[in-house]
Amino acid sequence: MARILGVEFAPICIPIRRRLQTFAVFQWTLSFLIMGPVCLALMVCLLFTPFYAIPLFYSVWYVYDWHATERGGRRWCWVRNWQIWKYFRDYFPVKLLKTSDLDPTRNYILGVHPHGIMCDGAFCNFATEATGFSKQFPGITPYLITINYQFYFPLHREYFMSGGTCSCSLSSLKYILTKKGTGNALALIVGGAYESLEANPGQLVLNLSRRKGFIRLALEHGASLVPVFSFGENDIFCQANNPHGSRLRRLQVLVAKYAGFAMPIFYGRGVFNYTFGLVPYRKPITTVVGRPIDVDKVENPSTDQIDKLHIGRPIDVDKVENPSTDQIDKLHSSYIESLIELFEEYKIECGLSDVDHLVIE
Repeated sequence: MARILGVEFAPICIPIRRRLQTFAVFQWTLSFLIMGPVCLALMVCLLFTPFYAIPLFYSVWYVYDWHATERGGRRWCWVRNWQIWKYFRDYFPVKLLKTSDLDPTRNYILGVHPHGIMCDGAFCNFATEATGFSKQFPGITPYLITINYQFYFPLHREYFMSGGTCSCSLSSLKYILTKKGTGNALALIVGGAYESLEANPGQLVLNLSRRKGFIRLALEHGASLVPVFSFGENDIFCQANNPHGSRLRRLQVLVAKYAGFAMPIFYGRGVFNYTFGLVPYRKPITTVVGRPIDVDKVENPSTDQIDKLHIGRPIDVDKVENPSTDQIDKLHSSYIESLIELFEEYKIECGLSDVDHLVIE
């Protein structure tokens, strides 16, 4: 390896397989960051060419199809099975570890932790078939839930929906749980935008203590809760130092509050160098899908019920017309306990040590 001006360049003679892996990951990074604006610019430019009819017809379709992202999306199985996703998987590599079967006669809410910078592990496992989700969990249809702005851009929305992603709006989640029958699994990145600001190598901070909306949703629809943890997700990028109280963190929190997405200042390696760039580092990601916590349908879950499911062992909840805050809190507590148990059980196997523990904020 050559080092020039402090930049460590990759060797020229690298197997084509590894080059393809790097390309697969790099194209996903670009898709996540700039594909939307690029597609929008392309459609605007086409208006001033002989192909102006394309964006005009697409605009009609765009308006007509506006609510598709809140109606289960429009997945294309052939896209989920593209060879490029297998290269993506092998780059890190990403592994999906199953701990229990999921009954296809029930619906599930998968609480995925941590967010990381770009949710690479969640994308690979739940928006593609690279790790064999459908083979490991037959009869279960995964929906990766993401922020709405990903679906505002023309063409980009079709690309994102093709993998099985859907809007994070409440109406979208309720539609899948009520109109799509059973065997559905909503993969929610519970920590959201704020948690991405904690994504640093070696850090295990989760934004979870006040996240109770998914608990209420599980109670209202009788969906089983499944804790999911992606070991290594926070290790694939480095982030600019942004401690709590710093000017940078205050600005990032402000953006997350009003824009709905965070702006972590991150870096990884480059396409042709190992020092700096937008390509994530080659660090293994192991996503462990925990045992389901069965939840009976509750019309209006209480805080107690939500909290109980947030920490503690799996419990059954009887149907309640108007669930109280206390009921919600109990279920919320039970969920956190199950997540911590899952982490402690698999942390050594996934490369951590006994002194590593989750920090719940």
